[in-house]
Amino acid sequence: MSIRPVKRIVQAQPTLEGAGVHLRRAFGFGNTSDFDPFLLFDDFRNDNPEAYKKGFPWHPHRGIETITYVLAGAVTHSDSLGNNGALRSGDVQWMTAGRGILHQEMPFGDEQGRMHGFQLWANLPSSLKMTSPRYQDVKSNEIPTVTDDDGTEVRIIIGDFWGKNGPVDGIAADPRYLDVYVPPGKRKKLKVEVDRHAFAYIFDGEGTFRDASQPQDVRREVLDTNGNERLEWSGNRSLVLFDNGDEVSVQAGDKGIRFLLVSGAPLNEPIAWGGPIVMNTEAELRQAFTELRNGTFIK
Repeated sequence: MSIRPVKRIVQAQPTLEGAGVHLRRAFGFGNTSDFDPFLLFDDFRNDNPEAYKKGFPWHPHRGIETITYVLAGAVTHSDSLGNNGALRSGDVQWMTAGRGILHQEMPFGDEQGRMHGFQLWANLPSSLKMTSPRYQDVKSNEIPTVTDDDGTEVRIIIGDFWGKNGPVDGIAADPRYLDVYVPPGKRKKLKVEVDRHAFAYIFDGEGTFRDASQPQDVRREVLDTNGNERLEWSGNRSLVLFDNGDEVSVQAGDKGIRFLLVSGAPLNEPIAWGGPIVMNTEAELRQAFTELRNGTFIK
């Protein structure tokens, strides 16, 4: 067994998306090879409805899959194929855009105005870029949770873990998507296959990820009152990218730690990226946008 070293720690950055939704982006666009087969990860968490209520109006997707996980509030969705529905607290939607879809996603807060969710984009291999679109809508009560003797809890959204299987299936990259809580002061090792890229996204509490040599704290860069850079312990909205190995080791802080642990086998294919459309070549990308202009995008 080998513990995965921490390759990089980044803080999710504020950005605007859709019609003016304030969110935090941990990675996306540009060079995302370290995260292959994943392309983008957004944390759309806010307690102010003015920061999210304009939502994500009609927009296209082709060549990718989008994974939406809601923790508070709700997200309604509808598409050009006539599908519609709502994701509520604890629900997940795995949408395979395939050859093309137009859809919209509109977030709503809970009774306190809170909206909290995540969206992850996964690439499709060239052989499935033009597959038929499909949805997998999963209600919270369908997602298994396993609890270890030390109180560690893991919700299994996709993939197998500790003898249970998540409800989402048939995904090309054979990913694993886990929601993990480790209690205060506990240390836990979690298995990750050696042939996968893996990252953790911390959204509650704090902790330390350890490799074979030294601890790697989840930290962020800040400036002190004199403008000098210093490092401060932080867990919230930190993304930890792991290097090679077959286990991840985490030491929870005094408040415990909760994070998403995501892994998938890299596709190692060329990427031609045009916003919400991701193909393998520039010619395929130009064709997609030509079809959008001509009204032939939906097959």
